[in-house]
Amino acid sequence: MPQPGVRPPRLSDAWGEAKQIVWSHRRRLGLGMLLMLVNRASGLVLPATSKFLIDEVIGKRRGELLPALALAAGGATVVQAATSFGLSQVLGVAAQRAMTEMRKQVQTHVTRLPVRYFDSTQTGILISRIMSDADGIRNLVGTGLVQLVGSAVTAVAALAVLLYLEWRMTLVNLVILSLFAGLMAFAFKRLRPMFRERGKLNAEVTGRLNESLGGIRVVKAYTAERREQLVFARGAHRLFRLVAGTLTGISGMGAISTVIVGVVGVLMILMGGRSMLGGRMTLGGFVMYLTFTGLLAAPLVQLASIGTQVSEAFAGLDRIREIQRVTTEDSDDRTREPLEGLRGDVAFEDVSFEYNAGVPVLKQVSFRAPAGSTTALVGSSGSGKSTLIGLVMAFHRPLSGRILVDGRDLARVRLQDYRSHLGVVLQDNFLFDGTIAENIGFSRPGATRRELEEAGRIAHCEEFVNGFEKGYDTVVGERGVKLSGGQRQRVSIARAILADPTLLILDEATSSLDSESEAMIQDGLASLRRGRTTFVIAHRLSTIQSADQILVLEGGEIVERGTHQELLGLGGRYRQLYDKQYRLERDRFINPGEDFTPEPARRRSGPVSERGESLQIPKL
Repeated sequence: MPQPGVRPPRLSDAWGEAKQIVWSHRRRLGLGMLLMLVNRASGLVLPATSKFLIDEVIGKRRGELLPALALAAGGATVVQAATSFGLSQVLGVAAQRAMTEMRKQVQTHVTRLPVRYFDSTQTGILISRIMSDADGIRNLVGTGLVQLVGSAVTAVAALAVLLYLEWRMTLVNLVILSLFAGLMAFAFKRLRPMFRERGKLNAEVTGRLNESLGGIRVVKAYTAERREQLVFARGAHRLFRLVAGTLTGISGMGAISTVIVGVVGVLMILMGGRSMLGGRMTLGGFVMYLTFTGLLAAPLVQLASIGTQVSEAFAGLDRIREIQRVTTEDSDDRTREPLEGLRGDVAFEDVSFEYNAGVPVLKQVSFRAPAGSTTALVGSSGSGKSTLIGLVMAFHRPLSGRILVDGRDLARVRLQDYRSHLGVVLQDNFLFDGTIAENIGFSRPGATRRELEEAGRIAHCEEFVNGFEKGYDTVVGERGVKLSGGQRQRVSIARAILADPTLLILDEATSSLDSESEAMIQDGLASLRRGRTTFVIAHRLSTIQSADQILVLEGGEIVERGTHQELLGLGGRYRQLYDKQYRLERDRFINPGEDFTPEPARRRSGPVSERGESLQIPKL
């Protein structure tokens, strides 16, 4: 779907893009055109010899012309074959280079799009934009466009010869062929939107298939194979109907072209026969006229296939232009201030944010995270914790308010400079299909092997890496499928350690670890946090007790803030969350039926709740 506010593509946009592509490959296309002209000229020699063969050699018994005619026909055939081979080589390479450049250009643009675009667009659709939509470019830079020009050149040359041989009959044929050309132009105008819709639907079907295969474990776990088959079948049938529609249009044009050729043939029989009977045309001239009429009609008939290819190319350009019109997140980086160093002082000033208009996710959030401090975010699901982290990582921009980094407005700082100081451990623990070492080194491509292994040691990766035959060179599979959840999480932590960031983001960094593994890497995380500004999202409140400040979010607002002990003494929302988790842990590890009563604690003073609450609840 086009993005809101984005103007639908127009034909002039596609023509402009096509001209740019053709101009950028003008040298190879120029050579291709030259080869094409030689090829087409040599292709006229053989039909032209028919008149001399019939009228001179056979009619007048001039046998001495046979060697010259045979040599001319044979030489022209060799030249035609050689130029055809050269044409396919020159233009084939040019087409593949153009496709590669277009794919690189689109991929570069896509990776620079804001996160919200990826949140609302299927991965398969983006893959189709990058890979499939660029395929049609080969018809502009490759043989399609040159064949179109070559056919036009051949048609013009054939028309000149036909006018010379019999201008009356030629004018009648020209009227009929012009009518055919008009019908095809109308048909292509109707087919182009169908090609565009076909590409769009193909991307949607591919996107759903990509999701289905990527989540195959969930599909199988819920025996949803049949449902996914039906979803794919519906999409495939919709695509089939569109393809069938385009094939019907193309077949219709083919049928019309056959009728047109038949009509021209009938006219030539009638008018040509009368011309020969009237002495205005010889037998050789009539045969030559028939041959050149074919050379005139063939290019128009070929337009049915060549025009289809060009239409597909324009449809692909439409879709590419549509995504290229989406503004990238770093489009203003040239006008932003460079950021060479970062201390890590982060402050939110009355920050509000919403994904959908009128549905606030954060409401006038204000806090300060001093350089080197740890700020923990807690709250129920949907309270705005991940959104706040997304703002810290500059994935989103505030609807109102400011985010300051070392006293500078984050909106005025270059994104690349800022993000180079980030280290991230996200909840989904995404790993690439490569080795463990490659995944750890993703955050710092220039790191040495020793630095990689040291980061792995701090994250306690060695405990499972040493069990693999290839150690750190073990391939983890797509999305790290060959590793357990805890192992993937440790690799992600090692990746963040290697980055040596100024700002560290830990989004449920130990959620996939058992209690024993979690205890082992807490010291690694503690050393990693030291001297860095750290933001932590954790549902296990036991993991954030050492945080310098804890922000409790509910409904997009900070309802409480303070240290672990201060918030327990406050007896508000944080205390409720903590008591609930404590009871869950007690039920897990204490024998059922055993009497358990938390030891009462004396009242503690602390900061008042931002809602004005002041409750006295025993402290654990």
